Amino acid sequence: MKAAPSNARPAADKVLVQIADYADRYPVKSALALETARLALIDTLGCGLEALSFPGCTNLIGPLVPGTVVPNGARVPGTPYVLDPERATFNIGILNRWLDFNDAFYGETVIHPSDTFAGILAVADWLSRTRVAQRKQPFLMREVLESAVKTYEIMGGLALENGFTRMGLDHTILVKIATAPVVTRLLGGTREEIVNALSQAWVDGHALATFRRKPNTGPRKSWAAGDAASRGVRLALMAVKGEIGCPAALTAKTWGFYHVLFRDRPFRFQRPFSTYVMENVLFKIPYPTAFHGQSGVEAAIRLHPLVKDRLDDIKRVEARCHNSTMVILDKKGPLHNFADRDHCMQYMMAVGLIYGTMTAEHYEDRIAADPRIDRLRAKMHLAESKQYEREYHDPKKRTNANSIQVFFKDGTKTPLSEVLYPLGHRKRREEGVPVLLKKFETNVARVFAAKQRDAILHACLDQGRLEAMPVNEFMDLLAV
Repeated sequence: MKAAPSNARPAADKVLVQIADYADRYPVKSALALETARLALIDTLGCGLEALSFPGCTNLIGPLVPGTVVPNGARVPGTPYVLDPERATFNIGILNRWLDFNDAFYGETVIHPSDTFAGILAVADWLSRTRVAQRKQPFLMREVLESAVKTYEIMGGLALENGFTRMGLDHTILVKIATAPVVTRLLGGTREEIVNALSQAWVDGHALATFRRKPNTGPRKSWAAGDAASRGVRLALMAVKGEIGCPAALTAKTWGFYHVLFRDRPFRFQRPFSTYVMENVLFKIPYPTAFHGQSGVEAAIRLHPLVKDRLDDIKRVEARCHNSTMVILDKKGPLHNFADRDHCMQYMMAVGLIYGTMTAEHYEDRIAADPRIDRLRAKMHLAESKQYEREYHDPKKRTNANSIQVFFKDGTKTPLSEVLYPLGHRKRREEGVPVLLKKFETNVARVFAAKQRDAILHACLDQGRLEAMPVNEFMDLLAV
């Protein structure tokens, strides 16, 4: 008779320990990483402030039960809401992600690591207010920035070599995976509790990517990250209360993550955890588009002066992309909603050619009703470039390339418009940062009157001043 499998409880999986040790013990000393973290924070908050203009977003935020009062609760920027940290994370996450305008990083899985700011800010704010009420010192914003460097690194380290989306999982699984251990540390959790929270995150229910792909693309892609981050916070809170973990969450035979959801493939890592991801993150500076659409829209807008008066004379439009663009953004036929349009390369390029710009309003129904857009979409052909695909994955290049060329009925054509690195890429950081700061200033002015606006900018535009600021005081600046 075959012996029953042993029920001996194993040591925690190696990957769980590696991530927990990094979250718990790694000292963030890189000035570049901390400076980039500040830029990432203010850019992300600015995206959330702009999202307040969209009813589809604001309808989803606030307390679950109207009138709920939470002592020492966390603030939701741009709103009067004071919520428990889990619900505040959901709120902040929805705001930051709604317009698909926050930063990105890429590899086998494309991620938006600034989604993790939701949990970090909510928990740090709540803890700071609790500490002040107990006459203790609050957290400083330096700890928020350090925590963000770590969540970015965990997300990106997993995303570089592991295709979660290819397995049918939404990339927001990594928001939860990164949030849980880092927030557990903020909560004062021990190394063992960090491992426990992380293991529970791996066995937690994971979202399918179907709501982000044709034919199901819809608004859930704008609140999925807030949902994932709030789950990470919830599991962290449970871990510090004593909830045990699942030490073989990844490697258990039959029931572990690798077997059930990853075709028995253990995770691969390109490099040790450090500060690489934050230092190399790609900002979405000028256009609220899907990550892969940034360079495509920029390339199309460059051709606007050459085509704006000849739209009826266009015979065809040829675009070249890398494989991820083809898989995610190549769409023909009707587009059903805001979310469907900002994940269609043909739509985004058509808007760039016609209008010479791209804003969040260009995804709304009133703009989509412009018949010129669909007429132009019908003339577009997307094809994969092997060079773009190769250089997209090359660690020494990390391009995010698209190109576009317009051909007219009379046999003439525009020059090829090619963008290898969009404005938010690290290779264009010197050019991009002033535009990023202008984007932030514009978004702050959308919500706050001059005095409060100036106080926010005074705090956010100076590295040393921001790092030394108590978290609760910073979040008070952003309340209305």
